[in-house]
Amino acid sequence: MQLFTIMLLGMLIICAISVSLSKNLLNSILIYMSYSLIMSVIWILLESPDLAITEAAVGAGITSLLFFVTLKKIHAMMKDEESGEEEKHE
Repeated sequence: MQLFTIMLLGMLIICAISVSLSKNLLNSILIYMSYSLIMSVIWILLESPDLAITEAAVGAGITSLLFFVTLKKIHAMMKDEESGEEEKHE
């Protein structure tokens, strides 16, 4: 059991480093989701199911959904700006 906990903590460190080094925003969001899910498993191992449910629902669920919506809005705005610039050049 202790080996499993050490592996989970190692995966948390890898996720934290990966999200900071990732250049792609979509990959960063997916890594953040995996970080939250790993953290919820750790909360279960620490015998705190209420925090595990909260971490899974808020961390991996709602926050990631908001990040996806924001990412979509950013790309939509960038496409609008690009089409506006193309019209100016013509």
